[in-house]
Amino acid sequence: MAMGVFEAHMAKMARGFAVLRKAELELADGYQPEVHDEEFQRFGWAEFSEAELKLCPPVVVVGGDGAMYDIGLQNLSRAMASGKPLKVVVLDTQVYSNTGGQACTSGFLGQISDMAAYGAASAGKQEARKELSLIAMAHRTTYVAQSTIAHPSHLIESFIEGLTSTRPALFNCYTACQPEHGIGDDMGAAQAKLAVESRAYPLLRYDPDAGETLAERLDLTGNPALADDWPTYTLESGATGREEQIDLSLTFADFAATETRFRKHFRTLPKDTWHDDMLLLADYLALEPADRDGKLPFIWFSAPSGNLVRLKVSDTLVASSEDRLEFWHLLRDMAGLNVPAADASAETVEQVRREVVGRIAANLYALAGSEGGDDFLVGTDAAGIPGANAASEASLESAPGAGAGYTPPWIESEACTACDECTNLNPDIFAYGPDGKAYIKNAQGGPYADLVKAAERCTARVIHPGLPAERGGDADRWITRAEKYN
Repeated sequence: MAMGVFEAHMAKMARGFAVLRKAELELADGYQPEVHDEEFQRFGWAEFSEAELKLCPPVVVVGGDGAMYDIGLQNLSRAMASGKPLKVVVLDTQVYSNTGGQACTSGFLGQISDMAAYGAASAGKQEARKELSLIAMAHRTTYVAQSTIAHPSHLIESFIEGLTSTRPALFNCYTACQPEHGIGDDMGAAQAKLAVESRAYPLLRYDPDAGETLAERLDLTGNPALADDWPTYTLESGATGREEQIDLSLTFADFAATETRFRKHFRTLPKDTWHDDMLLLADYLALEPADRDGKLPFIWFSAPSGNLVRLKVSDTLVASSEDRLEFWHLLRDMAGLNVPAADASAETVEQVRREVVGRIAANLYALAGSEGGDDFLVGTDAAGIPGANAASEASLESAPGAGAGYTPPWIESEACTACDECTNLNPDIFAYGPDGKAYIKNAQGGPYADLVKAAERCTARVIHPGLPAERGGDADRWITRAEKYN
């Protein structure tokens, strides 16, 4: 239906563009009826220029996971294969919310719902989740974004890129169904954030026009701890009369434990049953299958009382967590983020060399420019390396010796307001020091784009992205956006 609406819509636009084109030919004294009349009879949207296509209001299709993942998948596939620039928004709730919450192919392994009951015969949904975003990428014609409302910058940037693309676009959006997921009515954004952080629903963007290789086209920017299996978090409890803090990996099971649809997969382990063969789930998953015999996987959970308790994780939820981790590894491989150990070591050495040389050179350069005055504060980073953390904005416009025009990023740490924008965006690049001020923990902890985005979001305007060592791809676009902050 949308394809038909699109064709009718484009036929109307074509008549208007044809009039404009004829007028341009007339004004240039180049209109030849015997040549151009036949051309204009066949003139349609496929002959529109890129500028003309971008003047056409988009035809947008909205549907749930049932309509797009299941019963309507063949129609969605046909629309993407057609090349028609339809824009499709999928509200992925993992259940058929409109008809009573039945199991959907977009749901996670082990999820409990109508048509996927928990009992002696089966422990919830038995099929692995269908990855619609990967299916869309396989069409090779379509701009694809997978995002959530908990990541507004990622979501809005994806909408802008997809809507302005002259290709079909698919926006796959995690959408909590509060009654069927068993969460509070005001918890949609919080659960969406957890879904991303637990690898349940990774953020991604796939742009066929971003390059020739899959790694160039697939962008995983926005996911936490890109280099790790799982992000880490600190679990706190004060119910025992003393503060307890545990640094833990955030696995899929930690996310699942917060929702009723997975509750039957967990059992509380009384303290008098604890033993040495209990392993945190992340450690359990890191073992080879043969080494798991006799081990019991568990996660820590903050009970309503405030106490930290151990929850036993069912075999089905272990398998579901493995499924999510395998999918994360697949995405990383596709995006070119899994560098062999030998290459990674050499690459790390070169990155450190460039960064250290750049910082020292920039520091000397700035000192020379300040003529010994007080307008430049020589800073150190968390490792104690003299650098540009406290540099003035003008001091790092160039850094001799850094290689390929590289200028390291820096933060005017003393003016930091601890707004959390940078650390939330990429905790591998940014961190807080003992004084509660942000600093650059690892300039190579993520893409250059994250440095630029952090500068744009910084409320105190104290982050300066510098210039990237590696060019190519869309680096020029990010360098242009960074100019006002360097």
